[in-house]
Amino acid sequence: MAMAGILKKRFAVLRKTLFFALSLLFLLIPPAVRTQEQEKTFLPVTHFQLKNGLHVVLSEDYSFPLVSVVVGYNVGSINEQPGKTGIAYLLQNMMFQGSRNVSRMQHVSFINRVGGELSALTTQDKTLFYQRVPSNQLARVLWLESDRMKFLEINALKVEQIKEAIIEEIHQRKANDPYMESFLTFDQLLYLDPAYSHPVIGYETDIRNLTVEDVRDFYSTFYIPNNAVLCVVGNIDKKKTEVEIRKYFETLIKGEDILSLPPPKAPIKKRTAGPLQELLASAPGFHLGYRIASPMSDDFYPLKIIEYILLRGQTSLLYRRLFKREVIAIQLNGNIETRKNQATLRMFVINSNQLLVERSQKAIFSEINRLKSRLLPEKELRRAKNMFKIDYISQFATSLSKALFLNETFLSKRSLDGLSGELEKYLSVTPHDILRISKKYFTQENILLNIKIK
Repeated sequence: MAMAGILKKRFAVLRKTLFFALSLLFLLIPPAVRTQEQEKTFLPVTHFQLKNGLHVVLSEDYSFPLVSVVVGYNVGSINEQPGKTGIAYLLQNMMFQGSRNVSRMQHVSFINRVGGELSALTTQDKTLFYQRVPSNQLARVLWLESDRMKFLEINALKVEQIKEAIIEEIHQRKANDPYMESFLTFDQLLYLDPAYSHPVIGYETDIRNLTVEDVRDFYSTFYIPNNAVLCVVGNIDKKKTEVEIRKYFETLIKGEDILSLPPPKAPIKKRTAGPLQELLASAPGFHLGYRIASPMSDDFYPLKIIEYILLRGQTSLLYRRLFKREVIAIQLNGNIETRKNQATLRMFVINSNQLLVERSQKAIFSEINRLKSRLLPEKELRRAKNMFKIDYISQFATSLSKALFLNETFLSKRSLDGLSGELEKYLSVTPHDILRISKKYFTQENILLNIKIK
């Protein structure tokens, strides 16, 4: 264990050093020099599908003797039925509680024992299980993942234990985050469809009423090979890896086809809410949101750069305006959030008093209006692009980040073949694109929510 820990720390230091060196080198190379062929070799990808419908994505990375395995299921909280919220999150936790062949938490103990790391994540539209281990442990990880995809053990005792743990987690989140209720209200007003607006962790009442049959039905419906993608990235031999994958996964039975979700309800553009009383909040604030283009739209490329222009880093327009120029905000959070084919630009600001709430709103609208009324200076656009480029490249810094990136790309229905040119689409955004897109989406009628917190 001591030697595994030392090696793990050394690998972490080497990875960081290599990543920053590559990032700086990549930034110095002019876009014209980086041909499409060069970008393709930057992330080699092989994709195939098993007879049972399981999609498999492989990518070699010989930087270290490590391999990362990510299994992503095309299921999240939007797949839950009314009155059964939280079941996707519950099943994420259930997947570590043992199967027919693996005892409770044995999956976790094995990964830890070989000096690896693992975790899981459930969002509105996907559930991911991921681990990184020494490359000679790949076969064991594939067996563990295939085993819980087919033989997960679900019984009343385990379900009740996890339900109690999740309810306790809900209470802790409320105690630790005085603004939590305002975020839930924000979602409920921002997304008309309850499937998109309820919290991933679920509502306490619904969780208490979940039954063993509910959990089993959800598992047998969505945790099936034809609703999953397996990504393996690292120090691998592709041919041998394919043989191992077929050995452990091809015998799994294909599940029934899953019906597509109905499209979300059409948004009401002008949506506002009055003040919300947050008893635990020590300072006032507000939420602000715009519904924007789908992540599959070409408009999404300039919108993503606009996110960096407005919100990313201490040199962003809103940070400079709220914290340096006028000094009127205590906290600013914001980003583009995607849920399936829906996307919103959302912001959350905390101020020291109600007067500064009004001033902060006016300052935000002022900066947005600048984007709509004049061409953005090249210096500002270059700053935003450089920050975006570094963040984009960081997705390829390790085998695990690559595997997560490929898995989420596949689940979001983006083309793996188009990855070689994806970065350039963001970097080719012009000041005229910023002006055009700002005028199109940041209209007064399109403000979806402006909720003040007292």
